[in-house]
Amino acid sequence: MSTSEATTNGIRVHVTARYSSEHSSPREKHWFYVYTVEISNVGDETAQLLSRHWIITDATGHVEEVKGPGVVGAQPVLAPGESFQYTSACPLPTPFGTMRGTYHMVREDGGSFEAEVAPFRLSTPYAVN
Repeated sequence: MSTSEATTNGIRVHVTARYSSEHSSPREKHWFYVYTVEISNVGDETAQLLSRHWIITDATGHVEEVKGPGVVGAQPVLAPGESFQYTSACPLPTPFGTMRGTYHMVREDGGSFEAEVAPFRLSTPYAVN
């Protein structure tokens, strides 16, 4: 299991990732990882998550970028003290890699910023890297 945490402008993003052996097929070069993200507003201003930008790097150094609106079909609005949690997944063609990214956030006053998602590892329990 791997974790990461970063706080940007009062938005804390905590990620926990784990290998999913039941959805993986190493013989077919398919490794599957499940990650849970908790986004918490630890600041004093309401903010809404509008979009995501993931940067996924596999063990060969191949980089894939994923951009899109919201997360798991939602664009949560977080008042101070509120959190939003979701679980998603990432397939890789290698037994380990990394993910990092940003969430585009907007405040009630129209100001916006990129909340950092600190890098976290995607690795099988037996991988050495």
